[in-house]
Amino acid sequence: MQHSTDMSFAGSALNSAVPSDAAVMVLRTLEASGLEAWIVGGWVRDALMGTSGHDIDICCSGSWGESAAALRGAGISVIESGIKFGGITAVVGGERIEVTAYRLDGFYTDGRHPEDVQRASCVEDDLARRDFTVNAMAWHPERGLLDRYDGRGDLERRQIRAVGEQPRRRFEEDALRMLRAVRFACRLDFSMDAATAMALASCAPLLDQVARERVGIELEGILVTRRGGDALVRYPEVMCAAIPELAAARGFDQHTKYHAFDVYEHVARVLTVAGELSSFRIDGGDPNTPVSASLMWAALLHDIAKPQTFTLDDRGRGHFYGHPERGEVMAKTIMRRLSCGNDLIRDATLLIRYHDQPLRPQRVDLLRMMQRFSAPGVDTARLMGELFDLKRADTLGKAPSCFYYVDEIERMREMCRELMANHEAFSIKTLALTGGDLIARGMTPGPHVGAALKRALEATIVGTVANDKAALLEFLGL
Repeated sequence: MQHSTDMSFAGSALNSAVPSDAAVMVLRTLEASGLEAWIVGGWVRDALMGTSGHDIDICCSGSWGESAAALRGAGISVIESGIKFGGITAVVGGERIEVTAYRLDGFYTDGRHPEDVQRASCVEDDLARRDFTVNAMAWHPERGLLDRYDGRGDLERRQIRAVGEQPRRRFEEDALRMLRAVRFACRLDFSMDAATAMALASCAPLLDQVARERVGIELEGILVTRRGGDALVRYPEVMCAAIPELAAARGFDQHTKYHAFDVYEHVARVLTVAGELSSFRIDGGDPNTPVSASLMWAALLHDIAKPQTFTLDDRGRGHFYGHPERGEVMAKTIMRRLSCGNDLIRDATLLIRYHDQPLRPQRVDLLRMMQRFSAPGVDTARLMGELFDLKRADTLGKAPSCFYYVDEIERMREMCRELMANHEAFSIKTLALTGGDLIARGMTPGPHVGAALKRALEATIVGTVANDKAALLEFLGL
């Protein structure tokens, strides 16, 4: 398809969304060289939904070499980023535009990647290989919207539906698409088309073929939507295939008056409450701040060890002695298997270890907990806030008779803020005294300097002495 070299797309919009100048320049340049090009994928979907901000991807009739030559000929920088799959990246004014050739995927031999990629003759063939109808639309500033699979209708119906007549085939081709389907459903707050949902359940074991790192990335994408609880309830087969240890929690009766739900249902409710309530800021912060990944992972895995630690006493009451400590170990194993970052693992597992720790709205109790959250690299203030978020969610996921504790949790949250505002010491770093101060007063350098600082810290925590340099030196007899 030939196009004139002076074509202009200025002012063209999709549902009031206007592509960036950089994207228009790339599109115009490709078509000026005799190629056909379309904007595809997430930008089209988001524009139809009335949102913006998604990176722009372009699909083109030319090979990656032909597209690169056309762009370089116009002075546009090109990165050969994915030439194995027909893709390059155009860089205009610092903006990166992905450009891929029309393609047909060959056979999938590993449940994740096509064995080979073939050029397609038209954009319609390229759209036919995509995962979901809401992602299988193309738009051109002059030719308009190309929507062969009623993706726009699915957006209006608020549902995720696999492309084609056989949803199972989409997941057999690429098993990671199952978690992508769940992530899209959670992020957009959509339901799943019935046939697609059935295929998800039946194909869930195929996730074993996918690299654990990719599974971890998609799981975190689900969790940070704040709708991870919905994912557990609606798509349990997929979620348990992603984290097999979750399967033991399904239907596991807790045999206690403090819990109205089995372990799995409780976890789902805790995830939901943690996600929803963490968006309501009572400290004046921005409510649009993304939810903490460490809080969401901790909510997901806080009771992962309950089935393994369950005991039943002679009165038929269930107990889970040691489940936070055992859960910390299990969560580390799971998160490392999923290639989560070290800092994320550290923070999430700290929350898991202490989520069930008895805590009262008393100064010493709170300072002791802050002390536990004061290891190098730990943001104590943030993690204490997340501990209260987790405790609140955990409480609201139990039986109604436990809900009274929420008021105490919020009192402790406020007290914790006051302790920090008043510069109360909870670690050597927050002590108003340093090793240099002790040496300046005549103490010989050595291990006893650290021991003296620890004595001073303990004295401030229990209230024997104020966190004041002069008072601390006097307490130490210096």
